[in-house]
Amino acid sequence: MIEVKGHGGQVQFDGQYVTIARKGFLARATVGKGEKRLHISQITAVQWKPAGALVNGFIQFTVPGGNERRSAFGSQTSSAAHDENSVVFTKQQQSEFEKLRAAIDQAIVAQHAPQAPVATGPASLADELAKLAALRDQGVLSTTEFEQQKARLLAQ
Repeated sequence: MIEVKGHGGQVQFDGQYVTIARKGFLARATVGKGEKRLHISQITAVQWKPAGALVNGFIQFTVPGGNERRSAFGSQTSSAAHDENSVVFTKQQQSEFEKLRAAIDQAIVAQHAPQAPVATGPASLADELAKLAALRDQGVLSTTEFEQQKARLLAQ
């Protein structure tokens, strides 16, 4: 479980869910108190703006159908402070948010990675005989070769 506290909110990540929690006066003044929980499969992108010497940074989660706030140059962080899918952080908090971001990025990649095909067991005797018969019918195997392979399979 990763839990980081930002400016006006905190983010928890348990490997499956990202929870954005807001408490206190600052939360009421910006987005509102409460908690938002997103499953990793709902997150399509993570926007990141590192904190600078004079400005705070933020992490923002994009979800399908979401309405992220667009901002003019120079007001990205203040716009993010009013977005329910964003949490603002200071320069001192940035390293913890970087760890959070890496873990979430890794989970998103794993969520969208193609699943390995399910391995099937060995072919049945009937399947192997049907394959041999098809090869015989196509002229790939002679009748004698077919009979030899059939005898080999039946002897196993």
